[in-house]
Amino acid sequence: MKYDCIVIGGGVIGTAVLDRLATYSMRALLLEKEDDVASFTTRANSGIVHAGYDCEPNTLKARFNVRGNELMWQDAEDLDVPHLKCGSIVVARYNQLYQLEKLAHKAKDNGVLIQLIDREHILEMEPNISDEVVYALYAPSAGIVSPYQLCIAYADRAVTNGAKIKLDTEVIGIEKSEYGYKVTTTNGKFECKCVINCAGAHGADINDLAGAEHYETTFRRGDYFVIDNTERKNINTVIFPLPTEAGKGILVAPTADGNVIYGPTAVDSTSSDDTATSLASLDEIRRSVPGSYKSHAFNKCIRVYGGLRTLIGHDFVVKQSEILDDFIMAIGICSPGLTSAPAIAEYIEQMVVEKFGLIKKEKVVTVMRKHKRLENLSEKELDKLIAKNQAWGRIVCRCEKITEAEIVAAIHSPLPATTVDAVKRRTRAGMGRCQGGFCGPKVMEIISRELNIPLNEVKKGGGAAIAQYKVKEVE
Repeated sequence: MKYDCIVIGGGVIGTAVLDRLATYSMRALLLEKEDDVASFTTRANSGIVHAGYDCEPNTLKARFNVRGNELMWQDAEDLDVPHLKCGSIVVARYNQLYQLEKLAHKAKDNGVLIQLIDREHILEMEPNISDEVVYALYAPSAGIVSPYQLCIAYADRAVTNGAKIKLDTEVIGIEKSEYGYKVTTTNGKFECKCVINCAGAHGADINDLAGAEHYETTFRRGDYFVIDNTERKNINTVIFPLPTEAGKGILVAPTADGNVIYGPTAVDSTSSDDTATSLASLDEIRRSVPGSYKSHAFNKCIRVYGGLRTLIGHDFVVKQSEILDDFIMAIGICSPGLTSAPAIAEYIEQMVVEKFGLIKKEKVVTVMRKHKRLENLSEKELDKLIAKNQAWGRIVCRCEKITEAEIVAAIHSPLPATTVDAVKRRTRAGMGRCQGGFCGPKVMEIISRELNIPLNEVKKGGGAAIAQYKVKEVE
């Protein structure tokens, strides 16, 4: 199969790029080695939309963070992705005011609006701030978004506008051809004029496969606590400690889906697959959080998880290869990568348009149809839906109040949800207090029925099997 452009990697950068390219008269394809987009780094992102005050001025991080923040809110609105511009604060003690002032200078250089506020004003925003906090840097443009739903929504809109996505398709070879590039995968061979490398933790590996620039890559794992949604009422903004060389520090933040998170840590790693949490790392969060937030509720933790940041030097690598023609890379995208995603996609879009003289399609979908969610429906609206479709009256996930109708819609979305984890990321079925203990089997049955596959072929995600066979079915 021949395409104009192939995007490698189905994280939020790759899907945002594909979403932009899909609005042009071109054949665009995204290749993802996992069985769904948002399956690795993006799914574990904290979901913070950073303001951009702490990025070193005149870097790609600063440029894309600030522009990405400007673009994010409209994208989230158009894509019907949960989001909230709630602002953020960086907190400090008596002897740390000078560090906030240094951040304020960076903010000015980056064109980010901030305010230095005292304890009286901090308490108006966050009554549960630690007693040790005296000053804060307030950034009103910061906020939160659902990272995995943003990634999925970019993919859905790209497919709606004509782009193609192939899952379970790992790239194992890239070579020049008369057409441009021949890309060999575990699921066939494809040709294209242009390759865009958005492969996240494996971005440097893709460069090496193609013979582009070689980059030394390091990794940093971040562990998190997820706190029950009953705690959401106790926090209003994103609370940061003072940043360090290792990152932005262990934050306390609401999520766009209604929980609270504590984390991440910053554990150096040499592995691109290191997402297993550690007791020492979680203990670090337990020690750190009380320094900024006194209403911590570790006893209401419903899950811990780890995510991985990929580091190539001190800045993002977003550019055209100097070795290979028509080979573009967006790699080494660590924090603030999520916030930067729409801006990086915009930048790559401009590069591709200039290269190939692309023409915009006459008709494209910009605003996606709103998802019907039980929690947002009035009683009258729900009654009308049930009258047409009784699946709206069957609650499958009791913790998050997700109906069978919502799960069926996810399975038949533009980029279909075909695993339990894929359904979870689209609907939140399984993300509540019981973590899928009650709804998991029912979700499997619905997937089995809708896809017309045996129950034992339904996967959790990442190829992991759940049900091997029926009890007493075999010796």
